[in-house]
Amino acid sequence: MLENALEFTDKIGYMLMRKGLIDSDVLEKALEIKNIDKNKLKRNLAQILVQDFGYDHDKIFAEVASLYAFRLFDIPLEELPPDLVADMKKMINGASDQLKALMKSSGVLPYKFDDRQKDKLLVAATDPTDKNIPKIAFGLNAKKYEVVFIRKKEYDKIIEKIFPPENQFLKMLEEIPSEIGTEDSDDKGNLDEEELDAEINKSALVNLVEASLLEGVRRGVSDIHYVPRSNKRTDIVFRSDGNLQLWHVQENTSPEAVVAVVKDRSRGLDRFERERAQDGFIQREIDGHIIRFRVSILPMVGLELKNKFESIVIRILDDRKVIRDLGKLGLVGYAKESFEKSINSPQGMIILTGPTGSGKSTTLIAALYQVIDPTVNVLTVEDPVEYVIEGARQLKIGVKMNFEQAIRAILRHDPDVVLVGEMRDKETAEVAIKLANTGHLTFSTLHTNDAPSAVARLYKMGIEPFLIAYAINIIVAQRLIRRLCVNCKKRTVLTPEILKPYHLDYEEWKSYEVYEAVGCEKCGGSGYKGRLAIHEALYFTKELRQIIVRSGDDIDEEKIRNQAKKDGSLNLRDSGFEKVRTGQTSFEEVIAGTMEE
Repeated sequence: MLENALEFTDKIGYMLMRKGLIDSDVLEKALEIKNIDKNKLKRNLAQILVQDFGYDHDKIFAEVASLYAFRLFDIPLEELPPDLVADMKKMINGASDQLKALMKSSGVLPYKFDDRQKDKLLVAATDPTDKNIPKIAFGLNAKKYEVVFIRKKEYDKIIEKIFPPENQFLKMLEEIPSEIGTEDSDDKGNLDEEELDAEINKSALVNLVEASLLEGVRRGVSDIHYVPRSNKRTDIVFRSDGNLQLWHVQENTSPEAVVAVVKDRSRGLDRFERERAQDGFIQREIDGHIIRFRVSILPMVGLELKNKFESIVIRILDDRKVIRDLGKLGLVGYAKESFEKSINSPQGMIILTGPTGSGKSTTLIAALYQVIDPTVNVLTVEDPVEYVIEGARQLKIGVKMNFEQAIRAILRHDPDVVLVGEMRDKETAEVAIKLANTGHLTFSTLHTNDAPSAVARLYKMGIEPFLIAYAINIIVAQRLIRRLCVNCKKRTVLTPEILKPYHLDYEEWKSYEVYEAVGCEKCGGSGYKGRLAIHEALYFTKELRQIIVRSGDDIDEEKIRNQAKKDGSLNLRDSGFEKVRTGQTSFEEVIAGTMEE
């Protein structure tokens, strides 16, 4: 089969034209180039289309693979067994430098030996027609081989998994002596600007700051904290999967110098201001992607009162993490059904509640992408804007137009769909409710513990009960809990005693496979890797609206909870237990992340 593919005819070109992927003019030009290349590069038509005409590599070669019946590499990257990755790495490391270079330039990866024919090597290739494949396969001591087509984007991710890219800034730091700060300023209190500059230059702090940004992005952390501990020590801490983990301790360097470097590397920050809160941002290209960082600086009290310490938190805004597929949010059952029904309504309000860092914005953006369409005007008011949303007009908040002014201005801007970042006060809530009540689909967030308490919060803000009842489609409370590490999680043998503290019925649960955390190298010993969302959906049914409208001087949250339960809603803890049933998390994690009603 491979021999036939290597003797490549032009039928692939005509097939691509019939499918509408290329037109006749392009095909004609590509065939001319192929004829010119005949005695030199000997490229086939698919290679010419990708290299010379800029066509999408994966689209073109997927068709080639289909035409010549090459198998597809179809294991989801998150489900790649660690043993398989280790075997790939071993095979590549065992190859000569020349063969490694050939594999890299050809986009070829030794996959594994066939389970049925032990002497046959499966070779994953981004271009299954590459003439170097036989040389690579036999160079890896394979007696037989079969080519498997792998998409380039998946190939790149696997290579990154096998050989993580080096942090060049960390490498530079390693070449500098460990004691890199000034030693004679311990008793001087605040450094003057000349001393500060001298210390920054001497201590190579620029490399440290850039290394933390690079490492934070590659590790997938959400926030980087710079915390001054004394007049000569700063801790750099990463928030990973919701927990803070110490990454680096910078000693023999004044915290003022560290803060000054961060300010200098950021936009919108005043290096000489140390008495008030400041917000700025950084933008970098990392591994071929533009990453934005939101920088927050707060003055803080330290043990040495003569020093003006400042705390820094850098939020990593990586657009690659934006979820557009509603199915990936973790909504299931009643919550999913009612949420989809709500966002597909022509009007009304969708409210997400939960503490900071609970994934509210992620869920709202995913919902927005379901309704964004060239035929509707989608406006957003957020302060600050974290992610750029394609197809939406995102209003810029600044000195001349604040959040409240932007909210009012939206009413005059012919909106169809509106996202209000947060309902902070009565004025904002009233405008958002007015939008939802006058034919607009409106999305927003509130900071409350659960969905029923969001109703009470709006009422206490001064919003009339009948407006709350008839303007809102759904309120969804959300939390993020840690996902069990698939590499080391261990099955729990359930007993009535284990389930008793959670008030769960043993007869109902005994048939489920429940797991507990263990800890391994892959998860840093925590037993957890990654996070997942749990939800409580308060869908506004006729009965629920009646309860709210008939409220007297106060909203009866308990009545609302009982009605929601009758309608089919699960509270946050029960939603978490559903994730335990499916083996995604543990009882301990659900209990730690939710409250008992």
